[in-house]
Amino acid sequence: MTNATLTRASVPTDARVTWWRVVHAEWIKFRSLRSSLIMLAATVAVLVGLGLAFSAVLANNPPTPGAPPPPGPPGTSLLEPLGASLGGVNLAQLLIGTLGVLLVAGEYGTGMIRSSLAAVPKRWPVLGAKVVVLAGVSLAALVPAVLLTFLGGQHLLGTDGISLGDDGVLRAVLGAAGYLAGVGVLGVALGALLRNTAGGITSVVALLLVVPGLTSLLPDSWSDAVTPYLPSNAGQALMSIGSNPDLLSPGAGLAVFVGWLAVLAGAAAILLRRRDA
Repeated sequence: MTNATLTRASVPTDARVTWWRVVHAEWIKFRSLRSSLIMLAATVAVLVGLGLAFSAVLANNPPTPGAPPPPGPPGTSLLEPLGASLGGVNLAQLLIGTLGVLLVAGEYGTGMIRSSLAAVPKRWPVLGAKVVVLAGVSLAALVPAVLLTFLGGQHLLGTDGISLGDDGVLRAVLGAAGYLAGVGVLGVALGALLRNTAGGITSVVALLLVVPGLTSLLPDSWSDAVTPYLPSNAGQALMSIGSNPDLLSPGAGLAVFVGWLAVLAGAAAILLRRRDA
């Protein structure tokens, strides 16, 4: 019997690398890092706290008829019941995007990524498992948080509030949770592409907040053609009720946003296989 045969025979069959074991390993890493739990908790706290605060302000200071609406959170104006309840989305997206970057770039900073990739030679399952863990944990935390925030905000608004049963409201509320989870995935992809924490966080901020503002400086024909297809504006379509000529339809917005995630995550997976750790 050859040495190779002895070696293979000595390895138990249950020691093989499988997809679910990689996911389980990433889940252990996620819940073992205090920073990950703190960032997720901060995201939920900001989403709930600002949503209730904006709703309370709107309830105590109803808008003046005919007054121009101020800039609001993704989807609607803060002077509207839905927009007030989703008032924490703008800040929450930066927190969860940062969390996504840290999950990957943090391992490059500490060198732990070498151990992860050595244990999973194909490499791409490591990135895929991070995406699955972050998306799953985010949805588990954010779906109940955004529902409770909406219900609490509408309770504060009283008769001026709206109901989950109103046309498009439930889709918009759940869309907010889905959008934030997607931003976390976006952070994972950018962290894997740049392999640098500062660069990844800067890219998240630029892509979500800076670039949409810069497109307003373009000629109207260019701005109208580009702006709706940016990831943050595509996400806005998920959280909007009623028609908005500046946004895509909810279905198109979902398709564009998922397309952004697929392209960035796919590029990150390809580079992960080709580059040295």
